[in-house]
Amino acid sequence: MKKKVLAGLMGLTLMVTSLAQANVADTTRLKPKAVYGKEAKAIAYLLDNNHYRKIALNDSLSSVILTELIKNLDNNKTYFTTSDIQTFEKYRTKLDDQIKAEDVSIAYEVYALFRKRFDERMTYVFNKLINQTFDYSAQEDYETDRDKEPWCKNEQELNEVWRKLIKSQALSLKLAGKTQPEIEKTLRDRYERFQKNIVQFNTEDVFSLYMNTVTEAYDPHTNYFSPKAADLFKQSMSLSLEGIGARLQIENDYTKVAEIINGGPAQKSDLIHAGDKITAVGQGEDGPLVDVVGWRLDEVVKLIKGPKGTKVKLQILPSETGMSGPSKTIVIVRDKIKLEDQRAQKDVKRYTKDGKDLKLGVITLPSFYMDFEAYQKGDPNYMSTTRDVQRLIKELQAEKVDGLVLDLRNNGGGSLTEAIDLTGLFIKDGPVVQVKNSANRIEVGADDDPGVVYNGPLVVMTNRFSASASEIFAGAIQDYHRGVVVGESTFGKGTVQTVIDLSRFINDEEQVGELKLTFQKFYRVTGSSTQNKGVTPDVKLPTALDPEQFGESASPSALPWDEIRGTLFQKTPVITDRVITGLNKSYQERLKSDQILHRFVTDTEEVRNSYKETRISLNEAVRKKEIEEAEKKKQNAAMSTEIGGENKKVNSGGLEDLDDEYLREGLFVLGDLITSKIG
Repeated sequence: MKKKVLAGLMGLTLMVTSLAQANVADTTRLKPKAVYGKEAKAIAYLLDNNHYRKIALNDSLSSVILTELIKNLDNNKTYFTTSDIQTFEKYRTKLDDQIKAEDVSIAYEVYALFRKRFDERMTYVFNKLINQTFDYSAQEDYETDRDKEPWCKNEQELNEVWRKLIKSQALSLKLAGKTQPEIEKTLRDRYERFQKNIVQFNTEDVFSLYMNTVTEAYDPHTNYFSPKAADLFKQSMSLSLEGIGARLQIENDYTKVAEIINGGPAQKSDLIHAGDKITAVGQGEDGPLVDVVGWRLDEVVKLIKGPKGTKVKLQILPSETGMSGPSKTIVIVRDKIKLEDQRAQKDVKRYTKDGKDLKLGVITLPSFYMDFEAYQKGDPNYMSTTRDVQRLIKELQAEKVDGLVLDLRNNGGGSLTEAIDLTGLFIKDGPVVQVKNSANRIEVGADDDPGVVYNGPLVVMTNRFSASASEIFAGAIQDYHRGVVVGESTFGKGTVQTVIDLSRFINDEEQVGELKLTFQKFYRVTGSSTQNKGVTPDVKLPTALDPEQFGESASPSALPWDEIRGTLFQKTPVITDRVITGLNKSYQERLKSDQILHRFVTDTEEVRNSYKETRISLNEAVRKKEIEEAEKKKQNAAMSTEIGGENKKVNSGGLEDLDDEYLREGLFVLGDLITSKIG
């Protein structure tokens, strides 16, 4: 099972467009265009000479590419057999030589066998499985994470895998209330649509798949864009935030929510979350649900998107209950995420700590934005993160807040300049980030303004989806000992990409694509990279997200963490090791006495375990019991919150109505930080 979290819109667009083509391809064997060999050779040259990693396209990398090419076509190990895999072994160390010789035929040979095996599987599904009445009393299960399983040895083993797969899907439909005829129709429609999608795969798709397999062997953010994909990406930039405001990815035939975009309908509704799987989509509150299991990502996105103000109905499998839990139907009103919703916003929370009434400022920052066009035109009122936050800080200071929380959760990054300038609001001056390029040259991004806008108690909140510029800012605040980082370890995206038009290197009548290439890497002022590991918080809160599933480290080709020489900078005396120890001690004490916090930790651990549980029962009674238990856990959690209400009021000091447990804890840490300085 591929577990890639798409970092940013470009990754999503690549997934959306890599298979999406309007024309239906010829059913005869696909063949590469001559220009594809030229593109492949140019890409290999650029990767060898300009990629940050400085690894050569050689026999070793050729082996990796072949393995990944096979996986990209047969992600779940449900088409190829071990003998099929052995057929391609003769190419294992030759792909590098072929590419440099402008030969991309291997991709078409692998795809041709995949297509043959796919047709065989669909024949078996339609003729033997869809109309079958399964025995749901048998004690057997199905492993949904096929990465854990070996390749099937023969057709008989494949038949058994597919029998369990279809049985599992049929059981899910049965437990959802569908009759046998309805189950058969749903499955037939599902696989007819799936078959149609594969038939649409054309020669450009095969080449795009191959080149992205090559580029992603270097790192997950280096990608190839075919001419059509490049055009669609440019068009999608203005459309990317329309719909429900969620970034999606495909995982084992399911459309999974990879990220919820701040300020969007999904985030505002709080009905759908990262990790949830979408199984069906309907239009309006009363429209019929269309099963989307096995669909291409772009086709699912088309159903979910729609005019502003209209409603979309989604059937989901919530991440908190997993594959064995009950499905849930929700309705979200579509909207376009307004620029205003992406801007920094402030709030004030009141908190009583040790008899002291505190006013705590909260600034939520969804991204590091800057209106470059207005800036270049000389508009003195151009919009920027730093300007907005500076204004909000002054407004909060006018309200006489005792401390500040800067919330960077789900902030995927943005402008590097803004990350540097924002850091400058909290430190006197000095270096903020080091940037190293593929030629080993290091540049230092520094705050040159000696002025400090805010020098009071500061907490920076992060989670697993705080990435790139967010990590630069949080890392700098931590390194300068200027504030306390609270939450989850961040995403670990510490690289920079540039887009290269391949037409600069290829003279051909055919249109060619573009290469997005990683060429720089971020380092903190201490010399530690933000890549892969991210920023580790000073006060760690419970997390349901395993780094192996979510974040940069989920990709086997991610650039490693490393260190360079640190640069000179002046730490503040504000946050010491003693202060951090005290804050963590207070958190552990709350964990013992605060029933709501304890319940939150328990629930988080259960969600974490549900991510790891990939084997599901095919026994109706067992599956039904699992669903009932999942529902019971949710009800118990809700009851625990209600029962603990009085306890919550005693311990919360005025924050008892705050539903955001992470923010609640961040405010508690800020309160501890303030009173440790007052007392």
